[in-house]
Amino acid sequence: MLDVGDGQRLYWECSGNPDGAPVLFVHGGPGGGTDPAHRRMFDPAVYRIILVDQRGCGRSTPHVADGADLSINTTWHLVADLERLREALGVDRWLVFGGSWGSTLALAYAQEHPDRVRGLVLRGIFLCRPGEIDWFYRGGAAHLFPDVWEGYLAPLVAADGAEAVHGPGYDHVAAYHRLLHCGDTRLELEAARAWTMWETSTSTLLPRTVGKAGDPDRFALAFARIENHYFVNDAFLRGRAILDRIGRIAHLPGVIVHGRYDVVCPVANAWELHAAWPGSELHIVPDAGHAMAEPGTTHHLLEATDAFRP
Repeated sequence: MLDVGDGQRLYWECSGNPDGAPVLFVHGGPGGGTDPAHRRMFDPAVYRIILVDQRGCGRSTPHVADGADLSINTTWHLVADLERLREALGVDRWLVFGGSWGSTLALAYAQEHPDRVRGLVLRGIFLCRPGEIDWFYRGGAAHLFPDVWEGYLAPLVAADGAEAVHGPGYDHVAAYHRLLHCGDTRLELEAARAWTMWETSTSTLLPRTVGKAGDPDRFALAFARIENHYFVNDAFLRGRAILDRIGRIAHLPGVIVHGRYDVVCPVANAWELHAAWPGSELHIVPDAGHAMAEPGTTHHLLEATDAFRP
């Protein structure tokens, strides 16, 4: 556990080769936490594999399901936390690996500390721009998943009525923010489950069961509350948008892997990032959605981490 101030203690772990090349796994969400399977993206004979649970989720404390303070949980708090972890572990430079929100945070970290990064491996690119939030949480992706979208809308309809929810100007993200912090434990949990189910049900090209070990309701509360907190605040990137600062990492090598049929984070995000970043290499996986575990995506990620062997 790493004390990063603000009353926050972050769970971290190292595995693989203690003398190997350091690699940092940056998990998604925000609020998703790490999983033992995440170690499998790296050859343990070669890499010193570093996993960390971001503020408020996973095994870090305090946990959002227990009422952790979200006012001290922003992109820039998390960037500072990663730098504190690097210093605490005595790492000079590391490879940084992240997917979905993890790609956002990995890029934000690298742009703040380019001298501490030797390369990036990124998957399912999410640049946290308002249009991307609109697409997935305010109705764009509903055109592809209208049946699942109905489940996402259910808590909002119960709270505000169908006419309001389907009317012009309704802000789904703001409405979820209100429900997730309404003070009624039952309603908060129903909203958290619906928010989380929307993402997990749309993350793969072919349907499959996606679950987290442990308490699913505890996971859902952290996942939904933290994600919503970030997205209602445009990920706190105001004035520091990822593409506007790409020059800070233009010299760094990077591999971008993105599923052609990624509904959560459309492939145009990866295309724009690659176009703006001369040092990047882009692989569009023709038979994949958003999830890291889809075979084509896993293949390219393993190729990338093998290519970054020292």
